[in-house]
Amino acid sequence: MTFIEFLSQYWPRLLSGTGITIAQFFLAAILGIAISLAMALLKLSNNRILRGSAITYIEVFRGTSLLVQLYWIFFVLPLFGITIEKFTAGYFAVGMNIGAYGAELVRGGILSVPKGQWEAALAINMSPAKRMRRIILPQALVNMLPPWGNLMIELLKGTALVSLISVTDLMFEAKQINASTFLSAQIFGTALVIYYILARFFVTPFMRWLERFMARKLGRA
Repeated sequence: MTFIEFLSQYWPRLLSGTGITIAQFFLAAILGIAISLAMALLKLSNNRILRGSAITYIEVFRGTSLLVQLYWIFFVLPLFGITIEKFTAGYFAVGMNIGAYGAELVRGGILSVPKGQWEAALAINMSPAKRMRRIILPQALVNMLPPWGNLMIELLKGTALVSLISVTDLMFEAKQINASTFLSAQIFGTALVIYYILARFFVTPFMRWLERFMARKLGRA
């Protein structure tokens, strides 16, 4: 079977799997960003309980394997009466894991904002929430976007693990096709190219555009 014949026969399954991978990526990214922001703000809190909770979350999810976390969410939680559907469990695990790494990027970005900006916002009597939303976070976002680009690539690659709980993503379809055809070079080579295209021509350009947009927004271009 030539490579063209291979693609013509299996492209619908590869396309379907790619769609699931993209959905997992977007949902995990949304969840991860929300968790990152929440955990970063809690870690900066003066409340010991809130700060301790955030530190515990970050250390546990950064210090353990994403694969183990995925298995815990899908296989172990049902033993405690919490059953999560496999598609949801997939992006939950990836999003919660990436959120722990992102929390440190957000915290670092917030702390990188010059002290004068904090003092100026305080001088005009802004509330803490408004100060963070209007003054600190926009400037912190510019500082944290470059490392977030790398984190988004890692998130995309991390979605491949959801195939291990039978989420029908690109990697799941690739393994199924390989099991029935034994055309390992063709199928895994194609999967490799698809992941590269998603990372190089979609995720990376978007993150770079977002960096330029935020820089212009703050007059740093």
